[in-house]
Amino acid sequence: MIRVILCDDHGLIRRGIRDTLADAQDIEVVGEAGDYTELRGLLHKLGKDNPCDVLVLDINMPGRSGLDVLHVLKDEGTPVRTLIVSMYPEDQYAIRALRAGAYGYVNKGGDPATLVQAVRTVAQGRKYVTPEIAQMLVESLTAPVTEQAHHKLSDRELQTLVMIASGKRLSDIAEELMLSPKTVSVYRARVLEKLGLTNNSELTVYAIRNGLVES
Repeated sequence: MIRVILCDDHGLIRRGIRDTLADAQDIEVVGEAGDYTELRGLLHKLGKDNPCDVLVLDINMPGRSGLDVLHVLKDEGTPVRTLIVSMYPEDQYAIRALRAGAYGYVNKGGDPATLVQAVRTVAQGRKYVTPEIAQMLVESLTAPVTEQAHHKLSDRELQTLVMIASGKRLSDIAEELMLSPKTVSVYRARVLEKLGLTNNSELTVYAIRNGLVES
């Protein structure tokens, strides 16, 4: 039996994923968390004697994002294999997530059967990539180096960019990420500098043109 933990801050999304996985007789959801704090407690509770095989993790959560969680799990040597599920298209976050330690990346809007297949693949210790991600990996190895500007951003800087472009104020971002407003301002300044932009309006236009947020 493949033991799975779900981590997503939206209860309805967790329910949908849980119901999808429940149709597979070889998969059991053994726990759910709404953020990193709950996830950490759940992993500690299950412990080494009763661990889970796969963590199905949302990439966009309050506080520590899915990318942050990947880095923490990797640094702590937590053995759970992570499958990222996201509303964002593969071309924006998949490669970044795989580099951070994810075993796979699945879009929330995809076929439910794809999620079940991905969980089974990851549970076997193999990477799960869609044909689109596989093509991106091939192109990254063979194409000339013409990296888009936002690919140079750190995970936290990219998260800040997306949140600003989504219309959130710096104070709201600071509260959601559990950071000081000053720290968020530093991230914003770095994003502006790296992208060669001057204000939030230009950040928003850039994010929309590059598919980082919906218009």
